[in-house]
Amino acid sequence: MFSCVKKGSVAVITGAAVGIGYAIAEKLAHEGMKLVLLDKDPLTLTKAVQQLRETYPQLAINYLVGDVATSSVQDQLLRIAISTGKISLLINNAAILHGANPWENVSQWRNIIEINFWSLLMLQQKFIPILSKQSGYSAIVNLGSKEGITTPPGNAAYAVSKAAVRVLTEQLAHELRETFAGKIRAHLLIPGYTFTPMNFPEMNKETIKPDSPWTAEQVAERLIQGLRAGDFYIFCEDNEVTHELDQRRMQWSIDDLIHNRPALSRWHPDWREKFNDFISR
Repeated sequence: MFSCVKKGSVAVITGAAVGIGYAIAEKLAHEGMKLVLLDKDPLTLTKAVQQLRETYPQLAINYLVGDVATSSVQDQLLRIAISTGKISLLINNAAILHGANPWENVSQWRNIIEINFWSLLMLQQKFIPILSKQSGYSAIVNLGSKEGITTPPGNAAYAVSKAAVRVLTEQLAHELRETFAGKIRAHLLIPGYTFTPMNFPEMNKETIKPDSPWTAEQVAERLIQGLRAGDFYIFCEDNEVTHELDQRRMQWSIDDLIHNRPALSRWHPDWREKFNDFISR
């Protein structure tokens, strides 16, 4: 049976110091997996590793401070992972949210594509040759977003970056299946509204979680469930948006193409009432 959540094997996680990345690290540590963690914030990453080592003193937990978009850091991360043991999971979690609109701030466009997409692509290319030579199964998990599927207006660069991640991961899953017959798999984790520093930049330990978002721990738990079920699309809801509503929003988006409606018709004044009627059925 395929399983990449394996006691004693290695999970590599980028953007691992806080939020979803840290929650995934904690869940996998609980499963007995060795960890290799990357983050650009030295203080926060050191604190995260210290907490994990105190809770799981028997585990090998290695870490690297660096920019995920830097080739030398990617190479160093791979070397650390190889030295830690057999790699079962590469989780490309690192991302930034603040982007730009379609005709401004080219430098910010480059930055968000570099981090959210290009670094992920490069890590795949560096890790897959190693994963292919190992015995046993392994998997790559790329962090998508619902904004990469329904592409709402307001943050074009982020939506484009996450749409690119979705398409890349779909292509990756197909090519891995055709090339390695299921030995390496790809999965797309699709968080909903989540209580993390990305969505709540001023949050701290005393910040009270609003009712609407899921916790990062809930997203991490859904990831483990999805991996064990063999799901490619691993969807996460939140406390206000049901799975059914997510499905209807995605259906409406794809129907824009099929029915030749205006771009992003969900937010178009001539179509808002029709959309609201569609999702209320």
